[in-house]
Amino acid sequence: MGSAKTALLLTTAYNFEERGVAYLCFKPVTDTREARNVIRSRIGIERECQWIYQDTNLYELMSRMYGDGGMIPEWMLVDEAQFLTPEQVDQLARVVDDYGCNVMCFGLRTDFRSQLFEGSRRLFEISDSIEEVKSTCSCGRKTIINARIDSDGRIVTEGEQVEIGGNDRYVSLCRKCWRDRRINI
Repeated sequence: MGSAKTALLLTTAYNFEERGVAYLCFKPVTDTREARNVIRSRIGIERECQWIYQDTNLYELMSRMYGDGGMIPEWMLVDEAQFLTPEQVDQLARVVDDYGCNVMCFGLRTDFRSQLFEGSRRLFEISDSIEEVKSTCSCGRKTIINARIDSDGRIVTEGEQVEIGGNDRYVSLCRKCWRDRRINI
């Protein structure tokens, strides 16, 4: 959170557009912060995208596009990739392998308890490469935890893995600050 992952995706899409590179943007519908199918960054830029539902088969979607005489895009950009199912990650890998379409996923590694999201786990298992977008904790160390907070700013340690929210619900912390704030609960 706050590492500019979405801004990086949107900048990449803009650069592709400027160079005439064919691409598609996707986002799991799990991210309910927007009422319509857009990817929006905290800095205020946005772009339309296609929703990915829990039952969306991304390989079949691309196969239909290709089979209908359409062109497979050179790139697929996926925001909030932690919300993909492991099967959808495998489908994206097949798109890369079978159609030569490049896929770039942007998302979180772990939840508020420092446990991997299932989509992220599968991405780590089969991705050709992983590039970490770094952000800095208030203490100056690299953040690795997206800590969930309550209305008083206290760390929350229990609850469902997925709870959509922004700066009002999450704060990025290094491991030490996350540990220290949890100890002081």
